[in-house]
Amino acid sequence: MFVEQEAGRVSNVSLELISKARELADRLQVKVEALLLGDKIEALAPQLFACGCDKVLLAEDPRLEPFTVMPFARVIMNLVKERRPNILLFGATLKGRELAPRIASEKLAGLTADCTDLKIDDFEDKKSGKCYTDKLMQIRPAFGGNIIATIVNTWDDPQMVTVRPGVMKLGVPDPSRKGEIERIPVELDVADTVVKVVERVRADKEVDLASAQIIVAGGYGVGGKENFQLIRDLAAALGGEVGASRAAVDAGWISHDYQVGQTGVTVRPRLYIACGISGAIQHRAGMAESKKIIAINTDPGAPIFCCADYGIVGDLKTVIPAMIKAFKAKH
Repeated sequence: MFVEQEAGRVSNVSLELISKARELADRLQVKVEALLLGDKIEALAPQLFACGCDKVLLAEDPRLEPFTVMPFARVIMNLVKERRPNILLFGATLKGRELAPRIASEKLAGLTADCTDLKIDDFEDKKSGKCYTDKLMQIRPAFGGNIIATIVNTWDDPQMVTVRPGVMKLGVPDPSRKGEIERIPVELDVADTVVKVVERVRADKEVDLASAQIIVAGGYGVGGKENFQLIRDLAAALGGEVGASRAAVDAGWISHDYQVGQTGVTVRPRLYIACGISGAIQHRAGMAESKKIIAINTDPGAPIFCCADYGIVGDLKTVIPAMIKAFKAKH
């Protein structure tokens, strides 16, 4: 699996993928090997071991910082040809979405993008009658999120996927766990390094929903940008973060950083309060794993009630102030 790092910090999606890779590897009785590329990043290896990695394939070279796709793709492709991995995992991030298709194209391997779950199972091809054992079941939303598809790659290994951030559960790290570091030679030619980074501009996200424990999200039913203050007031009272549905973002009421769902962020908070959100499958795909879900909607038939632990049928302009008042009265 490819480990994504930036400025000496491993991305959350890579840690989530290691936890999932550990589960898959145990089922297949194989090792978890992490591809760690960059410059002067060996100190990150213990964190990968703690999360379940058996071996770190470490490629350090000044030409691998900052990230550009062609040098990374060349190093990874050389390793794929040499090691012939069963499964190759990438995060469905900007880097992963650049790298994975290049590797798949050159290797002529199948690639499933934006997976939300992975499992190992047997598969029978009904057309040919051929049976495959211990194949990777690549599960993802399809047809605009209206169905959940299970995809099986019967091509030659590696079975390649990109996985959405936040959908895999991060295991509990074990700092006592040890592993092996193998240094990988970095062999690049002039064509691989033709792209040069002239300037880098970084902008932090307005909010980190993936790690939030309480989220109050508003949808199109909020009624307007000015009414989003109610969502912010409830989130502030509960010590949580503000979220939104795609409809609210598309309406221009709040920025994309706050979007929860298939085309936004996948979250698993302790408490998710959906206010004026109808609950289309695209939105539910990003929040259905929340431990407790409260839905507020004027429509008793709204799909959001299907996944809610508690439902309140009513106008959020009345319900939210009452909730804030009741909460403050007890605190």
